[in-house]
Amino acid sequence: MIPSGTAAPTSPLHIASAQDSDRAAWQAFVDACPESTFFHRFEWRQILEDVFGHKTHYLIARRGDAVAGILPLAQVRSRLFGNSLVSLPFAVYGGAAASDDEARHALHSHAAALARDLGVSHLELRNRAAAEPDWPRQDLYVTFRREIQPDVEANLLAIPRKQRAMVRKSIQRSLVSEIDPTADRFFELYADNMHRHGTPPFPKRYFETLLRVFGDAAEVMTVVSPQGKPVSTVLSFYFRDEVLPYYAGDRTDARELAANDFKYWELMRRACERGIKIFDYGRSKRGTGSFDFKKNWGFEPAQLHYEYRLFDRDTIPQNNPSNPRYQAAIAVWRKLPRPVVNAIGPHIARHLG
Repeated sequence: MIPSGTAAPTSPLHIASAQDSDRAAWQAFVDACPESTFFHRFEWRQILEDVFGHKTHYLIARRGDAVAGILPLAQVRSRLFGNSLVSLPFAVYGGAAASDDEARHALHSHAAALARDLGVSHLELRNRAAAEPDWPRQDLYVTFRREIQPDVEANLLAIPRKQRAMVRKSIQRSLVSEIDPTADRFFELYADNMHRHGTPPFPKRYFETLLRVFGDAAEVMTVVSPQGKPVSTVLSFYFRDEVLPYYAGDRTDARELAANDFKYWELMRRACERGIKIFDYGRSKRGTGSFDFKKNWGFEPAQLHYEYRLFDRDTIPQNNPSNPRYQAAIAVWRKLPRPVVNAIGPHIARHLG
């Protein structure tokens, strides 16, 4: 399918590095192209450079004056995790969004040449659909997406019986959801959660930047106990007719209160009432608690296809908690004091894209 305003694939294709002057054309293509995601938005370039200090390479393909495809890339240089070119760090989806196969493959080929010039160890494309069958692929992750019914009660009844019982129980506990104008309460719950799981947190400035840059497309919802105590929170992205709960946090008593069940139900209920049509539960690894939790809601996993070009390495990188080499580091991180974690964590997290 070719988005409106895109030239037919008979015209010569030209690929260039996107400039600030291309912002409007880039974003218009993102809004129109069925393959694009929230992470293809041009604003991520500013965030990756300003907050994390990563050099970005945003490629734009044109036929004449019409945009035929885009590919956002960022170089992540790390002594711990190597030197890579990724589409896109800190995003679950990436790769080229294009109007046709010629533009898509041309963008990927251009990215591979760029990766060689930069001297990175590998190029990584986080595709929702397989795009380069001859490239090495990692099928570690799945995503969970489902339509939101136009009626609130219909969405509740669509949840499998056991999980629906947990949602009803959480509703009966007089929990309340509130939309936060700042990242303050979110960050406290998020940082506490990350510490318990042994993962370095992103800096608070990152979440403040997301809310400022994306405006109404980024939203914090916090669940509060009957006593007024924040117990669970989520930062969600809105893109076209989709909602994507992306970053979350909670306190240890959230499980006892069923606050996380309430949180995601409230997000779904609110999304239904504002006319959102797709609930994107995001990425999970098979065999994890996150995977099982989403399955319990009646969501079916869809395979993500992370494709690679390898240069000075022979195997696909395994920079994820399932890698045994990281288990010892996770155990040590959990024992560090919170002030230490919050101080040094962001310096490590910027390389965990």
